Amino acid sequence: MRIQRYLAKDMRSALAQVREAMGPEAVIMSTGTVGDQVEVVAAIDVQIAQEFAAPRGAAPQVIQPENIERAAVRRASSQLSEALVPKAALVVPAAAAAPVQALAQHSELANEVKDMRRMLEAQLATLAWNDMSRRSPLQAAMLKELAQLGITQDLASSLARKIPANMNFSAARRFALATIARTVQVTGDRWLETGGRIAFAGPAGAGKTTLLAKLAARWVLRHGPRRIALVSADAVRIGAHEQMHMLGRLLGVTAHTIYDVAELPELLDALSGQQLVLIDTAGASPRDPDLARRLRLLDQAKTHIETSLVIPASIQAGAIEEAMKLFAVARPASCVITKVDEAVSLGGVLSALVRHKLPVAYMSDGQRVPEDLQPARAHTLVSRAVEIASRNGATADDEVMQRRITGVPHGRR
Repeated sequence: MRIQRYLAKDMRSALAQVREAMGPEAVIMSTGTVGDQVEVVAAIDVQIAQEFAAPRGAAPQVIQPENIERAAVRRASSQLSEALVPKAALVVPAAAAAPVQALAQHSELANEVKDMRRMLEAQLATLAWNDMSRRSPLQAAMLKELAQLGITQDLASSLARKIPANMNFSAARRFALATIARTVQVTGDRWLETGGRIAFAGPAGAGKTTLLAKLAARWVLRHGPRRIALVSADAVRIGAHEQMHMLGRLLGVTAHTIYDVAELPELLDALSGQQLVLIDTAGASPRDPDLARRLRLLDQAKTHIETSLVIPASIQAGAIEEAMKLFAVARPASCVITKVDEAVSLGGVLSALVRHKLPVAYMSDGQRVPEDLQPARAHTLVSRAVEIASRNGATADDEVMQRRITGVPHGRR
């Protein structure tokens, strides 16, 4: 391993020196400043450098960490082959131990390669974030602010690039939040105003039945118990049908049960005189083998109903994205955000709504029926996201930002 120190007027010039002197396989060990100059300490493995030595006169290449990883893998493979070949020629008792020894060596070399890659990722992440903070302090500050709200990195980067350079931080923050609010689509209070046939789908525990109860109670308060019907298509959860009939008795409205989504079109024909039909479907796990079939049946019934995806704000951003992709089979026309009061961040919800362009119908933030429900308003969702982040003391330090801008998963070292 050869280590060398370089001084230059800026980071670009220092990296150019490293590239010219050591080639594309160099590893940046550390960066810093000496007076008004930038200091870069770089290292290179001589054996790897020989494997990737550029032909004389070739154009300089950008430093690529994957080159180092590939070279290390080649060297590991070569060493493994050398370990295996002579042992294969030995007598049988000695050869029997060769696979075990070879596997142990291979595992050790593979771990070395992984450690090298993690070290490179950490170094490059630090370098990239420090360089952005120096060149574009406003953009870096906005990326950190949006990270604290839980906004995903792809959306945060897109917003930061749109901010005019002459803005101060307060104006830039208002600009970013207003842009999110303008992008989020909402449907208004149309279900309770004009009615419809809505089937609620979503993950298990999303709050579909409670949501249905709130909507039904509000309809009865506004229009009376006529021209509304409740349907339970949940044959999975114990007591789901009985719960729906009990709700119907309390509200004085008719309640119906079916044991498979395939029965839905026939029932809807019988309910053609009802102005509002609310359908509760079974909660689903991503590993439910029957989920895809049920979602396809909902999609096939789209001439009769509107499917609305129920998303609990209390789950993580990754789970929200997974639910969006999973239930896309049913092609939902809208969504409802539930359990806002239990959420530790709304950034994941906002990011998913922007990415999938799925309109929001209602927002539920409690268990009270029918009080804790309101028609979705984009600016209200953004305001709640800011409020929740502030209440929970959400922060994004330099390490978090380094990982976000380079795409390195959290907790990976």
